[in-house]
Amino acid sequence: MTLKQALALPKEEILEFRKELEAKIEAKKSLGAYVEQLTNRPISTLGDGIPIAIKDNIQVKGWEVTSASKILQGYVAPYNATVIENLIKNGLSPFGRTNMDEFDMGSSTETSYYGKTCNPHNLDYVPGGGSGGSAAAVAGGIAIAALGSDTGGSIRQPAAFCGCVGMKPTYGKVSRYGLGSFSSSLDQIGPITQNVEDAAILYDMIAGHEPRDSTSVSMAHKKVSDSLNPNRSMNIAVIDNFMAQANPEIQSAMEEGIRALKSAGHKIIHKTLMDTKYDVATYYVIATAEASASLSRYDGVRYGNRAKGENLKQMYINSRSEGFGDEVKRRILLGTFVLSSGYYDAYYIKAQKARHKIKANYEAIFKEADGIFMPVTPTPAFAFGTISDPLEMYLSDIYTISTNLAGLPALSLPLGKSDVGLPIGGQLITKAFDEQTLFDVALSLERTLSL
Repeated sequence: MTLKQALALPKEEILEFRKELEAKIEAKKSLGAYVEQLTNRPISTLGDGIPIAIKDNIQVKGWEVTSASKILQGYVAPYNATVIENLIKNGLSPFGRTNMDEFDMGSSTETSYYGKTCNPHNLDYVPGGGSGGSAAAVAGGIAIAALGSDTGGSIRQPAAFCGCVGMKPTYGKVSRYGLGSFSSSLDQIGPITQNVEDAAILYDMIAGHEPRDSTSVSMAHKKVSDSLNPNRSMNIAVIDNFMAQANPEIQSAMEEGIRALKSAGHKIIHKTLMDTKYDVATYYVIATAEASASLSRYDGVRYGNRAKGENLKQMYINSRSEGFGDEVKRRILLGTFVLSSGYYDAYYIKAQKARHKIKANYEAIFKEADGIFMPVTPTPAFAFGTISDPLEMYLSDIYTISTNLAGLPALSLPLGKSDVGLPIGGQLITKAFDEQTLFDVALSLERTLSL
Protein backbone atom coordinates (compact mmCIF):
# COMPACT_ATOMS: atom_id res chain seq x y z
CA MET A 1 0.00 0.00 0.00
CA THR A 2 1.23 3.48 -0.84
CA LEU A 3 0.88 6.61 1.26
CA LYS A 4 -1.56 8.05 -1.28
CA GLN A 5 -3.74 4.95 -0.98
CA ALA A 6 -3.57 5.01 2.81
CA LEU A 7 -4.69 8.64 2.95
CA ALA A 8 -7.93 7.60 1.25
CA LEU A 9 -8.75 4.95 3.85
CA PRO A 10 -11.47 5.46 6.49
CA LYS A 11 -10.25 5.49 10.08
CA GLU A 12 -11.24 1.91 10.88
CA GLU A 13 -9.25 0.62 7.91
CA ILE A 14 -6.22 2.72 8.94
CA LEU A 15 -6.30 1.04 12.36
CA GLU A 16 -6.49 -2.36 10.70
CA PHE A 17 -3.56 -1.42 8.47
CA ARG A 18 -1.51 -0.48 11.55
CA LYS A 19 -2.18 -3.94 13.01
CA GLU A 20 -1.00 -5.52 9.77
CA LEU A 21 2.24 -3.53 9.90
CA GLU A 22 2.84 -4.56 13.50
CA ALA A 23 2.40 -8.19 12.44
CA LYS A 24 4.92 -7.66 9.63
CA ILE A 25 7.43 -6.29 12.12
CA GLU A 26 7.08 -9.39 14.27
CA ALA A 27 7.53 -11.61 11.20
CA LYS A 28 10.68 -9.82 9.95
CA LYS A 29 12.89 -9.73 13.01
CA SER A 30 15.67 -11.38 11.01
CA LEU A 31 16.11 -8.27 8.86
CA GLY A 32 18.38 -6.54 11.32
CA ALA A 33 18.68 -3.89 14.00
CA TYR A 34 16.16 -1.51 12.44
CA VAL A 35 13.40 -3.99 13.37
CA GLU A 36 14.57 -3.94 16.99
CA GLN A 37 14.41 -0.17 16.91
CA LEU A 38 10.82 -0.29 15.68
CA THR A 39 9.63 -2.97 18.07
CA ASN A 40 11.28 -1.46 21.14
CA ARG A 41 9.60 1.92 20.66
CA PRO A 42 5.99 2.99 21.23
CA ILE A 43 3.85 2.15 18.21
CA SER A 44 0.57 3.95 18.86
CA THR A 45 1.29 6.66 21.42
CA LEU A 46 0.53 9.64 19.19
CA GLY A 47 -2.89 9.12 17.70
CA ASP A 48 -4.45 6.71 15.26
CA GLY A 49 -3.20 8.24 12.01
CA ILE A 50 -1.31 6.61 9.16
CA PRO A 51 1.98 5.27 10.59
CA ILE A 52 5.26 6.90 9.50
CA ALA A 53 8.64 5.57 10.71
CA ILE A 54 10.91 8.16 12.33
CA LYS A 55 14.68 8.31 12.32
CA ASP A 56 16.31 8.21 15.75
CA ASN A 57 17.54 11.82 15.63
CA ILE A 58 14.11 13.48 15.35
CA GLN A 59 12.40 14.49 18.59
CA VAL A 60 9.08 12.78 19.40
CA LYS A 61 7.71 13.88 22.76
CA GLY A 62 7.88 11.10 25.35
CA TRP A 63 10.11 8.86 23.23
CA GLU A 64 13.82 8.24 23.68
CA VAL A 65 15.86 10.02 21.03
CA THR A 66 19.44 8.78 21.01
CA SER A 67 20.90 9.40 17.53
CA ALA A 68 21.98 5.75 17.83
CA SER A 69 24.64 6.75 20.36
CA LYS A 70 25.56 5.34 23.75
CA ILE A 71 26.01 8.85 25.14
CA LEU A 72 22.29 9.63 24.71
CA GLN A 73 20.88 6.43 26.19
CA GLY A 74 17.97 7.27 28.47
CA TYR A 75 17.34 10.75 27.06
CA VAL A 76 13.61 11.31 26.53
CA ALA A 77 12.43 14.03 24.15
CA PRO A 78 10.52 16.78 26.00
CA TYR A 79 8.83 18.14 22.86
CA ASN A 80 7.90 17.28 19.29
CA ALA A 81 10.02 18.36 16.35
CA THR A 82 8.20 20.64 13.92
CA VAL A 83 8.02 17.84 11.34
CA ILE A 84 6.28 15.60 13.91
CA GLU A 85 3.72 18.30 14.69
CA ASN A 86 3.15 18.69 10.96
CA LEU A 87 2.64 14.94 10.51
CA ILE A 88 0.04 14.84 13.27
CA LYS A 89 -1.81 17.86 11.84
CA ASN A 90 -2.08 16.04 8.52
CA GLY A 91 -3.49 12.80 9.91
CA LEU A 92 -0.23 10.88 10.11
CA SER A 93 1.32 9.33 13.20
CA PRO A 94 4.90 8.58 14.32
CA PHE A 95 5.19 4.81 14.14
CA GLY A 96 8.56 3.81 15.59
CA ARG A 97 12.27 4.56 15.68
CA THR A 98 14.59 3.55 12.85
CA ASN A 99 18.27 2.83 13.17
CA MET A 100 21.00 5.16 11.87
CA ASP A 101 24.73 5.72 11.91
CA GLU A 102 25.72 7.29 15.23
CA PHE A 103 24.94 11.02 14.97
CA ASP A 104 24.48 10.40 11.22
CA MET A 105 28.21 9.83 10.78
CA GLY A 106 28.73 6.95 8.40
CA SER A 107 27.77 5.46 5.06
CA SER A 108 26.61 1.97 6.05
CA THR A 109 24.64 2.24 9.37
CA GLU A 110 27.38 0.12 10.94
CA THR A 111 28.46 2.84 13.40
CA SER A 112 25.16 2.60 15.32
CA TYR A 113 25.30 1.76 19.03
CA TYR A 114 22.45 -0.70 18.36
CA GLY A 115 24.36 -2.67 15.73
CA LYS A 116 24.17 -2.83 11.98
CA THR A 117 21.06 -2.62 9.81
CA CYS A 118 20.75 -5.06 6.90
CA ASN A 119 19.65 -4.38 3.33
CA PRO A 120 16.28 -6.15 2.82
CA HIS A 121 17.30 -7.12 -0.73
CA ASN A 122 20.28 -9.10 0.59
CA LEU A 123 21.07 -9.31 4.30
CA ASP A 124 24.80 -9.57 3.60
CA TYR A 125 24.84 -6.03 2.17
CA VAL A 126 24.64 -2.59 3.76
CA PRO A 127 21.47 -0.48 3.44
CA GLY A 128 23.43 2.75 3.12
CA GLY A 129 24.36 5.24 5.76
CA GLY A 130 22.78 7.88 7.91
CA SER A 131 19.13 7.06 7.25
CA GLY A 132 19.79 3.39 6.50
CA GLY A 133 17.19 2.19 9.00
CA SER A 134 14.47 4.36 7.48
CA ALA A 135 15.26 3.17 3.94
CA ALA A 136 15.43 -0.47 5.05
CA ALA A 137 12.09 -0.20 6.86
CA VAL A 138 10.36 1.16 3.74
CA ALA A 139 12.08 -1.28 1.37
CA GLY A 140 11.38 -4.19 3.70
CA GLY A 141 7.66 -3.42 3.77
CA ILE A 142 7.38 -2.69 7.48
CA ALA A 143 6.82 1.06 7.05
CA ILE A 144 4.63 2.76 4.48
CA ALA A 145 7.02 5.75 4.47
CA ALA A 146 9.67 7.23 6.74
CA LEU A 147 11.45 10.43 7.67
CA GLY A 148 15.20 10.66 7.41
CA SER A 149 17.77 13.44 7.49
CA ASP A 150 20.37 14.28 4.87
CA THR A 151 23.68 15.99 5.69
CA GLY A 152 25.76 14.75 2.78
CA GLY A 153 23.52 12.16 1.15
CA SER A 154 22.09 10.34 4.17
CA ILE A 155 18.61 10.11 2.61
CA ARG A 156 19.55 9.63 -1.05
CA GLN A 157 22.35 7.09 -0.68
CA PRO A 158 20.37 4.58 1.46
CA ALA A 159 17.31 5.12 -0.72
CA ALA A 160 19.42 4.20 -3.75
CA PHE A 161 20.90 1.14 -2.02
CA CYS A 162 17.47 -0.09 -0.88
CA GLY A 163 15.40 0.74 -3.98
CA CYS A 164 13.31 3.56 -2.49
CA VAL A 165 12.63 7.18 -3.37
CA GLY A 166 14.54 9.57 -1.11
CA MET A 167 14.29 13.36 -1.27
CA LYS A 168 16.42 16.14 0.23
CA PRO A 169 14.60 19.51 0.20
CA THR A 170 16.20 22.90 -0.41
CA TYR A 171 18.04 23.97 2.72
CA GLY A 172 15.59 25.82 4.96
CA LYS A 173 12.38 24.51 3.35
CA VAL A 174 11.80 21.90 6.07
CA SER A 175 12.42 23.03 9.64
CA ARG A 176 15.35 21.55 11.56
CA TYR A 177 13.66 22.38 14.88
CA GLY A 178 13.83 19.17 16.89
CA LEU A 179 16.47 17.50 14.70
CA GLY A 180 19.62 16.22 16.38
CA SER A 181 22.34 18.27 14.75
CA PHE A 182 25.31 16.87 12.87
CA SER A 183 26.24 19.86 10.71
CA SER A 184 23.86 22.77 11.09
CA SER A 185 24.46 24.40 7.71
CA LEU A 186 23.97 21.12 5.83
CA ASP A 187 21.29 19.04 7.63
CA GLN A 188 17.80 18.69 6.15
CA ILE A 189 14.89 16.40 7.05
CA GLY A 190 13.18 14.69 4.12
CA PRO A 191 10.93 11.79 3.08
CA ILE A 192 11.77 8.21 2.11
CA THR A 193 8.89 6.54 0.27
CA GLN A 194 7.90 3.83 -2.19
CA ASN A 195 7.34 6.18 -5.11
CA VAL A 196 7.75 9.77 -6.29
CA GLU A 197 4.13 10.84 -5.73
CA ASP A 198 4.23 9.69 -2.09
CA ALA A 199 7.47 11.63 -1.60
CA ALA A 200 5.79 14.79 -2.92
CA ILE A 201 2.80 14.28 -0.62
CA LEU A 202 4.95 13.73 2.47
CA TYR A 203 7.24 16.63 1.56
CA ASP A 204 4.21 18.96 1.35
CA MET A 205 3.13 17.85 4.80
CA ILE A 206 6.43 18.59 6.53
CA ALA A 207 7.56 21.72 4.62
CA GLY A 208 6.95 25.28 5.78
CA HIS A 209 8.32 28.11 7.88
CA GLU A 210 9.10 27.59 11.57
CA PRO A 211 9.64 30.82 13.58
CA ARG A 212 11.59 28.93 16.26
CA ASP A 213 14.17 27.82 13.68
CA SER A 214 16.63 30.47 12.55
CA THR A 215 17.57 28.37 9.50
CA SER A 216 13.95 28.05 8.34
CA VAL A 217 13.17 30.08 5.20
CA SER A 218 10.41 32.63 5.74
CA MET A 219 8.33 31.96 2.66
CA ALA A 220 4.89 30.51 2.04
CA HIS A 221 4.91 26.88 0.97
CA LYS A 222 3.09 26.08 -2.26
CA LYS A 223 2.09 22.43 -2.50
CA VAL A 224 3.85 20.48 -5.22
CA SER A 225 1.75 17.30 -4.99
CA ASP A 226 -1.36 19.15 -6.18
CA SER A 227 0.41 20.32 -9.35
CA LEU A 228 2.47 17.30 -10.40
CA ASN A 229 2.95 17.31 -14.16
CA PRO A 230 5.08 14.55 -15.68
CA ASN A 231 4.41 15.82 -19.19
CA ARG A 232 6.59 18.94 -19.06
CA SER A 233 9.52 18.92 -21.48
CA MET A 234 12.73 20.23 -19.94
CA ASN A 235 16.47 20.52 -20.47
CA ILE A 236 18.29 17.96 -18.31
CA ALA A 237 22.06 18.16 -17.84
CA VAL A 238 24.10 14.97 -17.54
CA ILE A 239 27.42 15.36 -15.73
CA ASP A 240 29.88 13.53 -17.96
CA ASN A 241 32.86 13.42 -15.59
CA PHE A 242 30.69 11.97 -12.80
CA MET A 243 29.37 9.28 -15.16
CA ALA A 244 32.93 8.33 -16.11
CA GLN A 245 33.89 7.81 -12.45
CA ALA A 246 31.06 5.36 -11.71
CA ASN A 247 31.42 1.60 -12.05
CA PRO A 248 30.02 -0.15 -15.17
CA GLU A 249 26.76 -1.23 -13.52
CA ILE A 250 25.99 2.33 -12.42
CA GLN A 251 26.90 3.65 -15.87
CA SER A 252 24.59 1.14 -17.54
CA ALA A 253 21.66 2.05 -15.27
CA MET A 254 22.29 5.76 -15.81
CA GLU A 255 22.35 5.28 -19.59
CA GLU A 256 18.98 3.55 -19.33
CA GLY A 257 17.73 6.52 -17.30
CA ILE A 258 19.00 8.95 -19.96
CA ARG A 259 17.18 7.00 -22.67
CA ALA A 260 14.01 7.14 -20.56
CA LEU A 261 14.32 10.90 -20.13
CA LYS A 262 14.72 11.33 -23.88
CA SER A 263 11.74 9.07 -24.47
CA ALA A 264 9.67 11.24 -22.11
CA GLY A 265 10.44 14.31 -24.25
CA HIS A 266 13.28 15.88 -22.29
CA LYS A 267 16.36 17.31 -24.00
CA ILE A 268 19.70 16.04 -22.71
CA ILE A 269 22.67 18.40 -22.56
CA HIS A 270 26.16 17.42 -21.44
CA LYS A 271 28.05 19.29 -18.73
CA THR A 272 30.89 18.84 -16.24
CA LEU A 273 31.31 19.80 -12.60
CA MET A 274 34.52 20.38 -10.68
CA ASP A 275 36.38 17.26 -9.57
CA THR A 276 34.67 15.41 -6.72
CA LYS A 277 37.89 15.48 -4.68
CA TYR A 278 37.20 19.16 -3.97
CA ASP A 279 33.63 18.35 -2.89
CA VAL A 280 34.88 15.68 -0.50
CA ALA A 281 37.59 17.87 1.01
CA THR A 282 35.25 20.84 1.41
CA TYR A 283 32.47 18.77 2.90
CA TYR A 284 34.59 16.99 5.50
CA VAL A 285 36.23 20.19 6.68
CA ILE A 286 32.91 22.06 7.10
CA ALA A 287 30.87 19.11 8.38
CA THR A 288 33.42 18.00 10.95
CA ALA A 289 34.01 21.56 12.15
CA GLU A 290 30.29 22.06 12.73
CA ALA A 291 29.98 18.59 14.29
CA SER A 292 32.80 19.36 16.71
CA ALA A 293 30.97 22.51 17.83
CA SER A 294 27.49 20.95 18.05
CA LEU A 295 28.66 17.83 19.89
CA SER A 296 30.56 19.81 22.53
CA ARG A 297 27.33 19.96 24.56
CA TYR A 298 27.45 16.19 25.16
CA ASP A 299 29.66 16.29 28.21
CA GLY A 300 27.97 14.03 30.78
CA VAL A 301 26.32 16.97 32.55
CA ARG A 302 23.56 18.31 30.32
CA TYR A 303 22.61 15.27 28.24
CA GLY A 304 22.62 11.49 28.42
CA ASN A 305 25.00 9.17 30.22
CA ARG A 306 27.51 10.36 32.78
CA ALA A 307 30.66 8.36 33.45
CA LYS A 308 32.43 8.34 36.79
CA GLY A 309 35.55 10.42 37.32
CA GLU A 310 37.74 11.56 40.19
CA ASN A 311 37.09 15.19 39.28
CA LEU A 312 35.06 17.28 36.83
CA LYS A 313 37.68 17.16 34.09
CA GLN A 314 38.01 13.38 34.32
CA MET A 315 34.23 12.99 34.30
CA TYR A 316 34.05 15.00 31.06
CA ILE A 317 36.81 12.90 29.48
CA ASN A 318 35.34 9.58 30.58
CA SER A 319 31.79 10.49 29.54
CA ARG A 320 32.83 11.45 26.02
CA SER A 321 35.39 8.64 25.65
CA GLU A 322 32.89 5.97 26.68
CA GLY A 323 29.83 7.58 25.10
CA PHE A 324 31.02 8.27 21.55
CA GLY A 325 31.93 5.62 18.97
CA ASP A 326 35.13 5.61 16.94
CA GLU A 327 33.74 7.36 13.85
CA VAL A 328 32.23 10.19 15.90
CA LYS A 329 35.50 10.64 17.81
CA ARG A 330 37.39 10.70 14.51
CA ARG A 331 35.22 13.50 13.14
CA ILE A 332 35.27 15.51 16.37
CA LEU A 333 39.08 15.41 16.35
CA LEU A 334 39.25 16.49 12.71
CA GLY A 335 36.71 19.26 13.27
CA THR A 336 38.49 20.55 16.35
CA PHE A 337 41.76 20.59 14.43
CA VAL A 338 40.46 22.62 11.48
CA LEU A 339 38.92 25.16 13.88
CA SER A 340 42.03 25.49 16.02
CA SER A 341 44.23 28.56 16.14
CA GLY A 342 46.64 28.62 13.24
CA TYR A 343 44.57 26.28 11.09
CA TYR A 344 41.21 28.07 10.93
CA ASP A 345 42.17 30.22 7.93
CA ALA A 346 44.10 27.46 6.22
CA TYR A 347 41.27 24.94 6.33
CA TYR A 348 37.85 26.21 7.45
CA ILE A 349 37.90 29.58 5.68
CA LYS A 350 39.35 28.00 2.54
CA ALA A 351 36.60 25.33 2.63
CA GLN A 352 33.92 28.03 2.82
CA LYS A 353 35.42 29.70 -0.26
CA ALA A 354 35.40 26.36 -2.06
CA ARG A 355 31.77 25.91 -1.04
CA HIS A 356 30.92 29.17 -2.77
CA LYS A 357 32.73 27.91 -5.89
CA ILE A 358 30.76 24.64 -5.84
CA LYS A 359 27.48 26.54 -5.61
CA ALA A 360 28.54 28.81 -8.49
CA ASN A 361 29.27 25.73 -10.66
CA TYR A 362 25.69 24.55 -10.19
CA GLU A 363 24.26 28.01 -10.88
CA ALA A 364 26.17 28.14 -14.17
CA ILE A 365 24.61 24.86 -15.30
CA PHE A 366 21.12 25.99 -14.29
CA LYS A 367 21.41 28.93 -16.70
CA GLU A 368 20.97 26.35 -19.47
CA ALA A 369 19.33 23.40 -17.73
CA ASP A 370 16.14 22.93 -15.73
CA GLY A 371 17.58 19.96 -13.88
CA ILE A 372 20.62 17.74 -13.48
CA PHE A 373 20.72 13.94 -13.71
CA MET A 374 23.67 12.08 -12.22
CA PRO A 375 24.54 8.98 -10.17
CA VAL A 376 23.74 8.76 -6.46
CA THR A 377 26.69 6.48 -5.67
CA PRO A 378 29.74 5.23 -7.56
CA THR A 379 28.76 1.57 -6.91
CA PRO A 380 25.69 -0.41 -5.83
CA ALA A 381 25.43 -1.43 -2.15
CA PHE A 382 28.57 -3.13 -0.87
CA ALA A 383 28.80 -6.17 1.38
CA PHE A 384 29.43 -5.86 5.10
CA GLY A 385 33.12 -6.03 5.93
CA THR A 386 34.40 -5.11 2.48
CA ILE A 387 35.26 -1.52 3.41
CA SER A 388 37.22 -0.95 6.61
CA ASP A 389 39.17 2.20 5.67
CA PRO A 390 37.18 5.29 6.81
CA LEU A 391 38.57 7.35 3.91
CA GLU A 392 37.37 4.77 1.39
CA MET A 393 33.96 4.76 3.08
CA TYR A 394 33.75 8.55 2.67
CA LEU A 395 34.00 8.15 -1.11
CA SER A 396 30.55 6.54 -1.29
CA ASP A 397 29.18 10.07 -0.84
CA ILE A 398 31.11 11.72 -3.68
CA TYR A 399 28.00 12.42 -5.78
CA THR A 400 25.69 13.58 -3.00
CA ILE A 401 27.63 15.98 -0.78
CA SER A 402 27.90 18.85 -3.26
CA THR A 403 24.13 19.41 -3.27
CA ASN A 404 24.19 19.86 0.50
CA LEU A 405 27.07 22.31 0.20
CA ALA A 406 25.04 24.27 -2.38
CA GLY A 407 21.75 23.95 -0.45
CA LEU A 408 19.92 22.47 -3.46
CA PRO A 409 16.97 20.06 -3.57
CA ALA A 410 17.71 16.54 -4.82
CA LEU A 411 15.88 13.27 -5.23
CA SER A 412 17.04 9.67 -5.62
CA LEU A 413 14.84 7.13 -7.39
CA PRO A 414 15.36 3.53 -8.56
CA LEU A 415 16.70 2.96 -12.08
CA GLY A 416 17.26 -0.78 -12.10
CA LYS A 417 19.24 -3.56 -10.43
CA SER A 418 22.82 -4.79 -10.38
CA ASP A 419 24.00 -8.20 -11.60
CA VAL A 420 23.36 -9.64 -8.11
CA GLY A 421 19.91 -8.10 -7.78
CA LEU A 422 20.73 -5.02 -5.70
CA PRO A 423 18.95 -1.72 -6.48
CA ILE A 424 20.68 1.07 -8.40
CA GLY A 425 19.46 4.65 -8.09
CA GLY A 426 19.80 7.85 -10.08
CA GLN A 427 19.73 11.38 -8.74
CA LEU A 428 17.89 14.46 -9.97
CA ILE A 429 18.82 17.98 -8.83
CA THR A 430 17.16 21.34 -9.50
CA LYS A 431 17.81 24.93 -8.52
CA ALA A 432 16.98 26.08 -5.00
CA PHE A 433 13.25 26.22 -4.13
CA ASP A 434 12.28 24.57 -7.43
CA GLU A 435 10.92 21.38 -5.90
CA GLN A 436 8.04 21.43 -8.36
CA THR A 437 10.38 20.83 -11.28
CA LEU A 438 12.28 18.21 -9.26
CA PHE A 439 9.16 16.14 -8.63
CA ASP A 440 7.78 16.67 -12.15
CA VAL A 441 10.94 15.32 -13.80
CA ALA A 442 11.23 12.50 -11.26
CA LEU A 443 7.63 11.42 -11.87
CA SER A 444 8.21 11.57 -15.62
CA LEU A 445 11.31 9.37 -15.32
CA GLU A 446 9.63 6.95 -12.91
CA ARG A 447 6.63 6.43 -15.17
CA THR A 448 8.74 6.02 -18.31
CA LEU A 449 10.99 3.44 -16.66
CA SER A 450 7.97 1.42 -15.50
CA LEU A 451 6.46 1.15 -19.00
